[in-house]
Amino acid sequence: MIAQNDLILASASPRRKELLSQIGVRFSVNPVDICEDVLEAESPEDYVQRLAIEKAKVCFSLTDGRLPVLGSDTTVVFSGQILGKPTDEQEAIATLMKLSGGVHEVLTAIAVVNAEQTLYSVVKTSVKFKTLTPEICRRYWKTGEPADKAGAYGIQGLGAVFVEEIKGSYSAVVGLPLCETSALLQQAGVEIWHQDVV
Repeated sequence: MIAQNDLILASASPRRKELLSQIGVRFSVNPVDICEDVLEAESPEDYVQRLAIEKAKVCFSLTDGRLPVLGSDTTVVFSGQILGKPTDEQEAIATLMKLSGGVHEVLTAIAVVNAEQTLYSVVKTSVKFKTLTPEICRRYWKTGEPADKAGAYGIQGLGAVFVEEIKGSYSAVVGLPLCETSALLQQAGVEIWHQDVV
């Protein structure tokens, strides 16, 4: 019998924790470290899907198997190129200037793993940026926000001022597409809108 939690989240992301709490899921957190290198000739969609599934499977293998595990991964794609987390100020500014004045894609994959099955989905969202200057990118870097963000920005934070338009799932750009996540969780028997949470 499940006393408190119905799910394990294989992520330390505070954004994913907030989003999962938003839909009333009872969960614990158990982040895992995996190699996030892109494989040769791997498409961005295959990349995020593989990482989400691997995170969930690795985490599940470390548990007693009672609870399903949710893994997720988000990446920013511009002209077919995966833009990861910047390693320094120079890379962050270069990344933001690539995105400046154009449209890029944010891909977020989710995977739910339990003893019986692996369920997964990849959600694509188009994001249009206003035109930026190197100076505004430099000022943004100094806030500290871009350092741990794919694509060097956070749509839910200070970086929201760069976004002119999105087509798709806002919560997916933040890190967890709630419509698709809730559907997979319900398939796996995990309750949303739990009265202890909402």
